[in-house]
Amino acid sequence: MLNVSYQPLCVVPVRRALLLALKGKAEVLHSNGQVFHSESIEMSAPSVVRLNYFVKVPYRARSSLSRRAVFVRDEFTCQYCGRMAENVDHVIPKSRGGGQSWDNVVAACRSCNARKENRSPADVGLRLRRAPRPPHESVWIVVAVDRVDPCWEQYLGGPRARAPQPA
Repeated sequence: MLNVSYQPLCVVPVRRALLLALKGKAEVLHSNGQVFHSESIEMSAPSVVRLNYFVKVPYRARSSLSRRAVFVRDEFTCQYCGRMAENVDHVIPKSRGGGQSWDNVVAACRSCNARKENRSPADVGLRLRRAPRPPHESVWIVVAVDRVDPCWEQYLGGPRARAPQPA
């Protein structure tokens, strides 16, 4: 569900999205192809709805640091070699003063993680493909659901997509 400004607000069940659309509180931007029937109405199941009014979000929490969130941020790719990631690695090991923060944790494959062990990447000849940083503010949606509908990507922002401008 999107705010009137196209800002992602939350993920709602299809039933809630249908009711918002039927009551005129939201417009359907994308449908998933499934059709619901009633005695007098036939309606496609919404995949993305945009509210017709602005909802003020007083506080937007950052996505908390978790294994799944790190994998999502790093696109399930080892940040040292580019292969499929299976582990989470502290760039500066905790034993050497590295913290448990977004800018010190990356996704890594088993071989790179084992090669690095309790050392810095430079000590073993590894280089990060990109510097770790906190993820885009809407990564919490991707972390919260098992599957992201492809039509959501344009509204989630980040490096691959941009939200459409309101008319």
